[in-house]
Amino acid sequence: MKKLLIVLAFASVSMASMAQDDPTLKYSVATNSFWSNWFIQVGYNYNVFYSNQEHAAAFDNDKSPFKSFRASHGAAVAIGKWFTPSLGLRTKFQGVWGKTVLGATRDKENNSYKNKYWTLNEQILFNVSNMLCGYNPNRVWSFIPFIGGGLTRNMTHDVYAMQLSAGLLNQFRLSNRVALNIELGYNRQESDADGVWQYRTERGWGNKDNYLYAEAGLTFNLGKTASWEKTPDVDAIKALSQAQIDALNAQLNDANSENARLKNLLASQKAAETPKTVKEFVAVPVTVYFHLNKTNSGPSYAADLIDVKNLVDVAKEKNAGLLVTGYADSATGKADHNQWLSEKRAEQVANEIVKMGMSRDKIQTAAKGGVAILSPINLDRRATVELKK
Repeated sequence: MKKLLIVLAFASVSMASMAQDDPTLKYSVATNSFWSNWFIQVGYNYNVFYSNQEHAAAFDNDKSPFKSFRASHGAAVAIGKWFTPSLGLRTKFQGVWGKTVLGATRDKENNSYKNKYWTLNEQILFNVSNMLCGYNPNRVWSFIPFIGGGLTRNMTHDVYAMQLSAGLLNQFRLSNRVALNIELGYNRQESDADGVWQYRTERGWGNKDNYLYAEAGLTFNLGKTASWEKTPDVDAIKALSQAQIDALNAQLNDANSENARLKNLLASQKAAETPKTVKEFVAVPVTVYFHLNKTNSGPSYAADLIDVKNLVDVAKEKNAGLLVTGYADSATGKADHNQWLSEKRAEQVANEIVKMGMSRDKIQTAAKGGVAILSPINLDRRATVELKK
């Protein structure tokens, strides 16, 4: 038995050496919903039964798990769920063919007995790969020890027995939904699980029925997802909110400056010229702000287009043209990309103006590329609209 345990341990270490990871794909994940990350496993196993009666039997040289009188083949099916990338539960059913070795002689034919049985275990799974290396949805190999307990039913001898279970599950990713399993397991059962009861006062290995198996199979991932969602980036959300506040403050400053200019202008004009002065105020350049690397959305995109519409109405009334100029901030992106980005922003606003009822031939576009004109620099992610001179 000691030799068998050494073989199992060596097999696990060997598989560990084949693991492949891409550390650049690690990230934090959020707890999943109840319906996410369920799985079903099916497998074929090679099992060995070491009964407690062998403790006093003359099988010293016949304890190899590869002896035909000792080993059998079986099947397994399990259903489970991962609650986090590192911790899961599964319910596993195994069966249904085994052999029990009894007696104190070396006559294998008289001491080999077939048993029909099944085991049902509830097991806790620990994905050590995710615990130690971080979650990686493209990890090829995952090392997953497990422990649990359950019930054995010997149908041949009409016996039930309690048991403890432990083992190593090695999982190899084939796709987002399917993985290959190589599992080594051990069930430590009450002494009558093989259908033969024998009172013993000894403690330890020899006083229990011991069931070992090696299993190969497949895991099928179920549920809404077969992976995990990233934890929200709080810093990015804060940065976005600050950018929106900065854009609104910039608009407010522009409005205050223009309001002061208007008051001075009104003070120097006659009352009869007031309507013309109002038109002059409405016709000042209008700014549309954009999100980082975006051409069709911004922190106040809808409100900015309302201001553009007011300017379009003035241009149509005066039968004037409009100049749309696109910008990008020089702090992010390469120069050629920023040039392209500023062109696309100008084109996007020009298209919106066409939707407002203005002819495209009255709209001129220009692109300034990456600039550092305004502060903070994210305010340079914009397009301006003004009456053509």
